Amino acid sequence: MGAAESVPETSIHEFTVKDCNGKEVSLETYKGKVLLVVNVASKWYLEINEFIFFEWSLGLGDAETVGVLDAASGFTETNYTQLTELYQKYRDKGQRFACCYFEILAFPCNQFLRQEPGTDQQIKDFACTRFKAEYPVFQKETDQLLKLGLQVRVNGPDAAPIYKFLKASKPGLFGSRIKWNFTKFLVDKNGKVIDRYATSTAPMSIEVSLSLYTRDMNYLFIVGFCLDLQKDIQKALEG
Repeated sequence: MGAAESVPETSIHEFTVKDCNGKEVSLETYKGKVLLVVNVASKWYLEINEFIFFEWSLGLGDAETVGVLDAASGFTETNYTQLTELYQKYRDKGQRFACCYFEILAFPCNQFLRQEPGTDQQIKDFACTRFKAEYPVFQKETDQLLKLGLQVRVNGPDAAPIYKFLKASKPGLFGSRIKWNFTKFLVDKNGKVIDRYATSTAPMSIEVSLSLYTRDMNYLFIVGFCLDLQKDIQKALEG
């Protein structure tokens, strides 16, 4: 139970997914970039019937349940906010040299207490309006799953193929199963999964690991700084 599944793919670049507009996207597009793949969710609160079921299923009292849900709301706010911060920092570095070495791929998931109930457009609007997300947000549903009344999942036999690959590559503690929203996978520029982070890991704390895999960008940043410095010195001498 929760064991890593065997998958034929050896790189994330072998997969094709759909964006939030239903357009097919080959992940081969991201060759040469470091990727952070995240299963996201917009809704952190529960309706009263959901609250009662959640409380009953975990055997918790009212106060304990509220504490758990407060923590969950913090995960949504922290992760979405810091994903934007992380993306902007590395995007800005890349734009300086007309390139981008880093991308975040957000996959909406409604599997955990139905916390992503909206349509693809609503999900995109939430991420882009409230949290200023500029990274790609992919489709929650596929035509085939919609016909069956199902949605894309990250766990179970009907898990999305890309998530079967991610979990097989980095099973994590206590089995390969995704434990909650905002589980994060760091993928290198060759499409290999190099690390996995829990929901509670703040995106900005991944920065140290991320910098190890974007050294080319750091070198370019240093070169750019030196060129700018050279120009400033030249101007000073001419003045």
